[in-house]
Amino acid sequence: MKLIVGLGNPGAQYEKTRHNIGWRVVDAFAEKFRIAVSVHEKNAMTGSGRVGGGSVLVAKPLTYMNLSGDAVRLLTNSYAESLADLLVVYDDIDLPAGKLRIRPNGSAGTHNGMRSIIASLGRDDFPRLRVGVRGGEYDRLRDYVLDEFSPEEQPLIDRSIERAVDALVLFCRGDLRRAMNEFNRDEEAEAGS
Repeated sequence: MKLIVGLGNPGAQYEKTRHNIGWRVVDAFAEKFRIAVSVHEKNAMTGSGRVGGGSVLVAKPLTYMNLSGDAVRLLTNSYAESLADLLVVYDDIDLPAGKLRIRPNGSAGTHNGMRSIIASLGRDDFPRLRVGVRGGEYDRLRDYVLDEFSPEEQPLIDRSIERAVDALVLFCRGDLRRAMNEFNRDEEAEAGS
C-alpha cells in the first residue's frame, strides 16, 4: 500500500494558507479518485482507495504542523511496508509559487513539519513532494506561510495542485523516477520544447 500524507494545520482559519498546500493537494487527489477522507485515526483524517492498480491511503495529520511526525510515524508503522511507500506533500518557501520538486529523500530544510517527521521516523530516506509557495517579499516567515495566496497567485497554485496530483499518480504506480523527470522541470521549459 502507498501512503500519501499532506501536511497542514487543522482549523478553518488555516484552510487556504500557504502552509496548507499539502492538505489541498491530498484533497484534490482524493476528489479525483473518489476517496472519502473521512476516517479519524492515528491523529489524522484518512481515506483509502485504488489508484494506478494498487492500494493507497491518503492522510491529513490533525496535529499542528510542528507535531506532524507523531501522526506520520503511527500511519507509517500501520500502513507502509517500507519508507519507500510513504510520500509527504508539503509547502516549500524556498521554491517560487507553483514549482514542484520531487525527491526520494533529503533534509527537512527550514520546514518544521518535515523536521518533526524526520525526528519521529529517525530517518530521512522517504519520498517527498515539495510545492513552491514563495510569492513576494516577506518579513516574518511564520506570518508569511500562514497567509493566503494573492488573487494573482491563485491560478498558478491551482495549476500546481493539478500537476502535483498527476505526480502522485505516478508515485502510486511505483514510478517515482518518472515523476521526478516529468514534474521537476519547469512547465515553461516543457511548453517551449
